[in-house]
Amino acid sequence: MDQEKLRTILQIGETIAVEFKRCSNRIENDVYQSVCSFLNRFGGDIYLGVEDDGTVCGVPENAAGDMVKNFIKIISNPNMFTPTIYLSPEIIKYEGKTIIHIHIPVSAEVHSFKKEVYDRVDDADVKVTATAQLAMMYIRKQNRFTEKQIYPYISLEDFRLDLLPRIRKMATNNIEGVHSWESMSDEELLRSAGLYGKDRATGESGYNLAAVMLLGKDDLIMDICPAYETDALVRRINVDRYDDREIIRTNLIESYDRLMEFGRKHLPDKFFIEGVERKNLRNIITREMIANTLIHREFTSSYTAKFVIEKDRMYTENANRSSGDGIITPDNMEPNPKNPIIASFFRNIGWSDRLGSGVRNIFKYSKYYSGEEPEFIEGDVFRLIVPLNEDYSYDNVKNGDKKTAIKNGDKKTAIKNGDKKISKKTIQNYKKILEFMEEGKEYTIQDFCNLLNLKPSRTKELLKALTQDIEQIGNNKNRKYRLK
Repeated sequence: MDQEKLRTILQIGETIAVEFKRCSNRIENDVYQSVCSFLNRFGGDIYLGVEDDGTVCGVPENAAGDMVKNFIKIISNPNMFTPTIYLSPEIIKYEGKTIIHIHIPVSAEVHSFKKEVYDRVDDADVKVTATAQLAMMYIRKQNRFTEKQIYPYISLEDFRLDLLPRIRKMATNNIEGVHSWESMSDEELLRSAGLYGKDRATGESGYNLAAVMLLGKDDLIMDICPAYETDALVRRINVDRYDDREIIRTNLIESYDRLMEFGRKHLPDKFFIEGVERKNLRNIITREMIANTLIHREFTSSYTAKFVIEKDRMYTENANRSSGDGIITPDNMEPNPKNPIIASFFRNIGWSDRLGSGVRNIFKYSKYYSGEEPEFIEGDVFRLIVPLNEDYSYDNVKNGDKKTAIKNGDKKTAIKNGDKKISKKTIQNYKKILEFMEEGKEYTIQDFCNLLNLKPSRTKELLKALTQDIEQIGNNKNRKYRLK
């Protein structure tokens, strides 16, 4: 091993992938526990002859060879390690002292030492005893997507086919053209979306778990995934219990709708203009959070997914087939699809974008919404935390040579973006339109012209900038507008 690389490792200290062990002339059981935990997590490196603080004390040079032989003997013994593993420790010199370096690769199996299973949590080796933890470990080791699990005895009658007309319309609106799903029968649509497949290992054909979760009737979902649910909570006043709660156990399409409505009910809708277009920060952020927790969840786990709104933050938690541990940022993220069939379905209907865009969007708009950055924490349980601050108002953002200034407190709003300037009067008109409209009602261009005392051409320009909040119904002379 390169001496400079080793010096850097010693300076950084123990991590989830590095363990230091002080050894005399024999290897203790805690070394084998670390080997087991590294095999069960993401692999790592053990250095024998190093103190916990990175100080090199070394091992006896004349005993190093026998220590390596005994180590190989132990890990090759099926009565000690199950399944057995072959590793090749390396004896190295560092500043005149002898160190034994053991590199442990990640394994496709779940290993035990003396009939005990160990996992790596931060820089510690933890004995795994809970059934749920063992289940998550096996899920992590799987080399296939559980959403592809085939259920040959499920038929079309088990699905919410009444949702498909809406889905066809959403897919068409998403591409602003004619989507191929429009002309397909219900069965053809499900097959086209990858919800019907064949298990190449067993030869079984049928609808898969992705189909069950996306469109299954509630009783079908409960039969196949009895622990599946999303617990939506508000904890602002009664932080020990909750102020409001909704437990959602239905298909992903209706789950998305109900979670979005829960967010709209309990989160402030802060006014924000990007360029010349009104952006609904609350909807953008909750859309990304909810889509993420529904798309990338490990549905075979018994862990209850959560969407929690507190006074100073909101967060989601869901079981996860993790590919690593730690904090995810736009700079270090490596997009890894957990349920590609479900993700593709959501993209088709416009509820999510390409893989990785959600991280960037939440990082971008969280700063405008609360003034702080979110946290993405990868692990067996995936956590996404977005700060909240009801008193915060986006005031000054510098982006290259463009400066945006917004003062909403006294309604003296001026937005300057390059050479474009949005006047105080325009901002007031945006607010008038949104305050005037009532949910469920439809309005004509003339209604807004009368409200604002403006010509139709100018009124249409204002409405066009509010596409995050308003949708058009009909065309040309029959066109009307309503709140989304």
